[in-house]
Amino acid sequence: MRGDGDGWVISDSGAAYWGRHGAAGLLLRAPHADGAAAVLLQHRAPWSHQGGTWGLPGGARDSHETPEEAAVREAYEEAGLATERLVVRAAVVTAEISGSSGTRWTYTTVIADAFEQLATVPNMESAELRWVPEDDVDALPLHPGFAASWARVRAVAATIPLLQAEL
Repeated sequence: MRGDGDGWVISDSGAAYWGRHGAAGLLLRAPHADGAAAVLLQHRAPWSHQGGTWGLPGGARDSHETPEEAAVREAYEEAGLATERLVVRAAVVTAEISGSSGTRWTYTTVIADAFEQLATVPNMESAELRWVPEDDVDALPLHPGFAASWARVRAVAATIPLLQAEL
Protein backbone atom coordinates (compact mmCIF):
# COMPACT_ATOMS: atom_id res chain seq x y z
CA MET A 1 0.00 0.00 0.00
CA ARG A 2 1.45 3.36 -0.98
CA GLY A 3 1.34 6.22 1.46
CA ASP A 4 2.54 9.81 1.40
CA GLY A 5 5.80 8.72 3.04
CA ASP A 6 6.93 6.58 0.11
CA GLY A 7 9.96 8.14 -1.52
CA TRP A 8 13.66 8.70 -1.00
CA VAL A 9 15.46 11.31 1.08
CA ILE A 10 18.91 12.18 -0.26
CA SER A 11 21.51 13.02 2.37
CA ASP A 12 24.18 15.68 1.97
CA SER A 13 26.63 12.90 1.04
CA GLY A 14 24.31 11.70 -1.73
CA ALA A 15 23.17 8.53 0.06
CA ALA A 16 19.49 7.61 -0.35
CA TYR A 17 17.21 6.71 2.57
CA TRP A 18 13.68 5.34 2.15
CA GLY A 19 10.84 7.29 3.72
CA ARG A 20 10.04 10.95 3.08
CA HIS A 21 9.02 11.33 6.76
CA GLY A 22 11.54 8.84 8.11
CA ALA A 23 11.14 5.12 8.58
CA ALA A 24 10.47 2.64 11.36
CA GLY A 25 10.89 -1.07 11.95
CA LEU A 26 9.46 -3.50 14.48
CA LEU A 27 11.74 -5.57 16.70
CA LEU A 28 9.18 -8.13 17.85
CA ARG A 29 10.26 -10.35 20.74
CA ALA A 30 8.61 -13.51 22.00
CA PRO A 31 9.69 -16.30 24.34
CA HIS A 32 11.91 -19.00 22.80
CA ALA A 33 11.71 -22.63 23.92
CA ASP A 34 14.59 -22.05 26.37
CA GLY A 35 12.82 -19.05 27.95
CA ALA A 36 15.14 -16.48 26.38
CA ALA A 37 13.92 -14.02 23.77
CA ALA A 38 13.58 -14.78 20.09
CA VAL A 39 13.09 -11.96 17.58
CA LEU A 40 11.23 -11.95 14.29
CA LEU A 41 13.54 -11.20 11.37
CA GLN A 42 12.79 -10.59 7.71
CA HIS A 43 15.02 -11.98 4.96
CA ARG A 44 14.65 -9.20 2.42
CA ALA A 45 13.58 -10.13 -1.11
CA PRO A 46 16.48 -10.09 -3.60
CA TRP A 47 14.96 -7.23 -5.63
CA SER A 48 14.55 -4.92 -2.63
CA HIS A 49 17.03 -2.32 -1.35
CA GLN A 50 19.79 -4.30 0.43
CA GLY A 51 18.06 -7.48 -0.77
CA GLY A 52 19.32 -10.79 0.57
CA THR A 53 20.06 -9.36 4.01
CA TRP A 54 18.19 -9.90 7.26
CA GLY A 55 16.50 -7.07 9.09
CA LEU A 56 13.26 -5.97 10.69
CA PRO A 57 9.86 -5.68 9.07
CA GLY A 58 9.50 -1.97 8.53
CA GLY A 59 9.40 0.88 6.10
CA ALA A 60 8.43 4.46 5.39
CA ARG A 61 6.44 6.54 7.85
CA ASP A 62 3.46 8.44 6.54
CA SER A 63 3.04 12.09 7.58
CA HIS A 64 0.21 11.32 10.02
CA GLU A 65 1.95 8.38 11.74
CA THR A 66 4.07 8.07 14.85
CA PRO A 67 7.05 5.74 14.53
CA GLU A 68 5.14 3.18 16.61
CA GLU A 69 2.12 3.31 14.30
CA ALA A 70 4.31 3.00 11.21
CA ALA A 71 6.28 0.03 12.58
CA VAL A 72 3.13 -1.86 13.57
CA ARG A 73 1.47 -1.12 10.20
CA GLU A 74 4.55 -2.26 8.29
CA ALA A 75 4.76 -5.46 10.36
CA TYR A 76 1.15 -6.20 9.44
CA GLU A 77 1.77 -5.45 5.74
CA GLU A 78 5.07 -7.36 5.45
CA ALA A 79 4.56 -10.20 7.92
CA GLY A 80 0.79 -10.48 8.36
CA LEU A 81 1.14 -9.96 12.10
CA ALA A 82 -2.06 -9.58 14.09
CA THR A 83 -1.53 -6.11 15.52
CA GLU A 84 -3.87 -6.71 18.47
CA ARG A 85 -1.43 -9.39 19.69
CA LEU A 86 1.53 -6.99 19.91
CA VAL A 87 2.47 -4.90 22.94
CA VAL A 88 4.69 -1.92 22.12
CA ARG A 89 7.32 -1.51 24.84
CA ALA A 90 9.78 1.17 23.64
CA ALA A 91 11.07 3.14 20.67
CA VAL A 92 14.72 3.90 19.91
CA VAL A 93 15.91 6.33 17.22
CA THR A 94 18.74 4.33 15.66
CA ALA A 95 19.70 6.62 12.77
CA GLU A 96 19.51 10.37 12.09
CA ILE A 97 20.52 11.82 8.73
CA SER A 98 20.69 15.40 7.46
CA GLY A 99 19.27 15.62 3.97
CA SER A 100 19.58 18.12 1.16
CA SER A 101 17.69 21.36 1.82
CA GLY A 102 17.82 20.69 5.55
CA THR A 103 15.60 17.60 5.42
CA ARG A 104 16.00 15.44 8.51
CA TRP A 105 15.50 11.68 8.26
CA THR A 106 15.27 9.23 11.15
CA TYR A 107 14.93 5.50 11.55
CA THR A 108 13.17 4.35 14.69
CA THR A 109 13.30 0.79 15.96
CA VAL A 110 10.13 0.00 17.87
CA ILE A 111 10.50 -2.78 20.44
CA ALA A 112 7.36 -4.86 20.96
CA ASP A 113 6.51 -8.16 22.61
CA ALA A 114 4.11 -10.99 21.89
CA PHE A 115 3.26 -13.69 24.41
CA GLU A 116 4.17 -16.37 21.86
CA GLN A 117 5.94 -16.66 18.52
CA LEU A 118 3.19 -15.53 16.18
CA ALA A 119 2.50 -17.10 12.80
CA THR A 120 3.59 -14.95 9.87
CA VAL A 121 2.48 -14.46 6.28
CA PRO A 122 5.28 -12.97 4.17
CA ASN A 123 4.47 -10.49 1.43
CA MET A 124 6.52 -9.92 -1.74
CA GLU A 125 9.12 -7.89 0.18
CA SER A 126 10.09 -10.94 2.25
CA ALA A 127 12.03 -13.95 1.00
CA GLU A 128 11.48 -15.45 4.45
CA LEU A 129 10.35 -14.53 7.95
CA ARG A 130 11.98 -16.36 10.84
CA TRP A 131 11.97 -16.34 14.63
CA VAL A 132 15.65 -16.21 15.63
CA PRO A 133 17.10 -16.57 19.15
CA GLU A 134 18.70 -13.24 20.10
CA ASP A 135 22.09 -14.88 20.51
CA ASP A 136 21.98 -16.09 16.87
CA VAL A 137 21.10 -12.79 15.17
CA ASP A 138 24.74 -11.78 14.56
CA ALA A 139 25.39 -15.02 12.63
CA LEU A 140 23.10 -13.88 9.79
CA PRO A 141 24.06 -11.49 6.97
CA LEU A 142 22.34 -8.42 8.39
CA HIS A 143 21.07 -5.32 6.63
CA PRO A 144 23.86 -2.74 7.21
CA GLY A 145 21.61 -0.35 9.13
CA PHE A 146 20.31 -3.12 11.37
CA ALA A 147 23.82 -4.49 11.88
CA ALA A 148 25.02 -1.04 12.97
CA SER A 149 22.22 -0.66 15.52
CA TRP A 150 21.69 -4.24 16.74
CA ALA A 151 24.00 -4.10 19.79
CA ARG A 152 22.43 -0.84 20.99
CA VAL A 153 18.84 -1.97 20.39
CA ARG A 154 19.53 -5.31 22.06
CA ALA A 155 20.97 -3.52 25.09
CA VAL A 156 17.84 -1.35 25.38
CA ALA A 157 15.58 -4.39 24.94
CA ALA A 158 17.50 -6.22 27.68
CA THR A 159 16.36 -3.56 30.18
CA ILE A 160 12.70 -4.38 29.42
CA PRO A 161 11.45 -7.68 30.85
CA LEU A 162 10.11 -9.96 28.12
CA LEU A 163 6.36 -10.45 28.48
CA GLN A 164 5.51 -14.02 29.45
CA ALA A 165 2.12 -15.67 29.21
CA GLU A 166 0.51 -16.38 32.56
CA LEU A 167 0.31 -20.09 33.30
